[in-house]
Amino acid sequence: MQPASAKWYDRRDYVFIEFCVEDSKDVNVNFEKSKLTFSCLGGSDNFKHLNEIDLFHCIDPSDSKHKRTDRSILCCLRKGESGQSWPRLTKERAKLNWLSVDFNNWKDWEDDSDEDMSNFDRFSEMMNNMGGDEDVDLPEVDGADDDSQDSDDEKMPDLE
Repeated sequence: MQPASAKWYDRRDYVFIEFCVEDSKDVNVNFEKSKLTFSCLGGSDNFKHLNEIDLFHCIDPSDSKHKRTDRSILCCLRKGESGQSWPRLTKERAKLNWLSVDFNNWKDWEDDSDEDMSNFDRFSEMMNNMGGDEDVDLPEVDGADDDSQDSDDEKMPDLE
């Protein structure tokens, strides 16, 4: 028996943990106020996995859930205190070799408000509004189309 590899990420109201076990069977997820216990049989050899996690903060066990797919089990833990950041998943600072941060889904939500658009969305909107209409009248610039010689159009001396 060994722990299943897992990835986690933080959101404003939830913490997500994905246990990466292919072809899982007999999945059991037990949500407690400050602990999560996960177990299953996985792979073609029905290897037994067991993970016990003492959580960084409390969760709402009645509003937490999980979903099994062919490749993983995703657990959605409802935070006990909404809007509180979790700098790590576990109570202890210990590095667990089976646990990593899911940077593909990570979002620094603390600095964002729900109403604000992300910087990328604002940039995309600005670029879309900067259209290249052909009918736009540009202001006249004095001398822009003038082919007369300027004072700096004199012949340069040859280099030696």
